Amino acid sequence: MREVFDLDPVEYPTATADPEWLADNPEARAEEVMNAFRDSDISAVIANIGGHDQITILPYLDGDVLREHPTRFYGYSDNTNLALFLWNHGIVSYYGGSTLLEYAMDGKMFDYTEEYLRRALFEDSIGEWTEAEVFTDEAGDWEDPESVKTTREIEQSDGRIWRGGEETVSGQIWGGCYAVLVEQFLADRYLPDPDTLNGTVLALETSELIPDPAVIGANLRALGERGLLERFDGVLVGRAAARSHAKENPREWRVEYRERQRDTIADVFETYNPNAPIVFNCEFGHTYPTCPIPIGGEVEIEPSTKSIRFP
Repeated sequence: MREVFDLDPVEYPTATADPEWLADNPEARAEEVMNAFRDSDISAVIANIGGHDQITILPYLDGDVLREHPTRFYGYSDNTNLALFLWNHGIVSYYGGSTLLEYAMDGKMFDYTEEYLRRALFEDSIGEWTEAEVFTDEAGDWEDPESVKTTREIEQSDGRIWRGGEETVSGQIWGGCYAVLVEQFLADRYLPDPDTLNGTVLALETSELIPDPAVIGANLRALGERGLLERFDGVLVGRAAARSHAKENPREWRVEYRERQRDTIADVFETYNPNAPIVFNCEFGHTYPTCPIPIGGEVEIEPSTKSIRFP
């Protein structure tokens, strides 16, 4: 942060607090988020990592406080909860740029990540979103401090894959991590009015849990039956992670898994929203390098030129 971006990190207590204490104190965690937003010396709030219970802090957040002190928030995965809470209050956040995932990438930060993170930190818009030439979904070993010196396994990207509609679309981005979106719909406490999703662009990506494509399809189909999928003008899908700390799947399996996931998502949208362009293998989520896409920000998707732009 200091050497590459000339940032001055301010560590808040919850960043290094005991996990059990964090789980038992959602109100304190929410208060710390609001304190960071209130602090006029803080220009960006950066999450260390994702998690699995951030939804529990949402009842304790004061939307008025966050709206009165809008601050750029960066985080992914479980931070979808906070990103969508901010979306409900008109605040743009950035899906990516976490401390342990991007800043502390094993070996060094990807040049691609550095370029787009710099834009997301310091510029008014990210601009043209080009494709990365390489990627990794190899899990990092955070229990071994020495692992940060070893570069993760790098693969050549097969490029973005375009499906669905062929007309140019634009709109605000809404969405995030698939597992958290399922949790949000099950809780049904913090979802926006469905009408506010009209004309938006859905961002969707799956985590290292490597969900079964058939289950993804069933959940998306349920949203289609609720009349939600038809509201999105376009869809951005992050390249799927296909291995994790728990399971090191062979490359052939990973390629086949991503193909099954793509086909499943495309088939569901073919039923409920065939005119929406869908872009797969986008550089956000649980594979790297990443671009911190603006949740609540505008995006333009142009299938004819296979280009994506954040104006």
